[in-house]
Amino acid sequence: MLLEHDRIIFQFPNYWYSYPPLLKKWFDDVLERGWAFRGQHALEGKEFGVAISSGFTNEDYRFDGLHRHNLEQILAPFYATCNFIRGKTIPAFKSFEGELVTEEDYENIKILYKQYLNQEFPYHRKVY
Repeated sequence: MLLEHDRIIFQFPNYWYSYPPLLKKWFDDVLERGWAFRGQHALEGKEFGVAISSGFTNEDYRFDGLHRHNLEQILAPFYATCNFIRGKTIPAFKSFEGELVTEEDYENIKILYKQYLNQEFPYHRKVY
């Protein structure tokens, strides 16, 4: 399926400042040497993104906030992995349960997520 699509989005909750263990295992099992890196780069140029959710608020993910790191810092291993396999990373889509209070909030986040999935993202340079 990875080869059939140009954009791959991993959707998961912030799990102890990382992605869930089964997703890490998936990376270990699927992104094999000789296929995804060092040899063939089967996923080169594909877009990789993250839709991450948290039970907190965006304010909690500041240096002076509860977590003392923002979500981009927390996602650094994901971005590094995508760079290593020569993928293109797109900005993360973030949702914060602490900011979803009304039904209207939930409806709005659904609309924003659909827009994110179809949005074009500019690329300024090759990183690898």
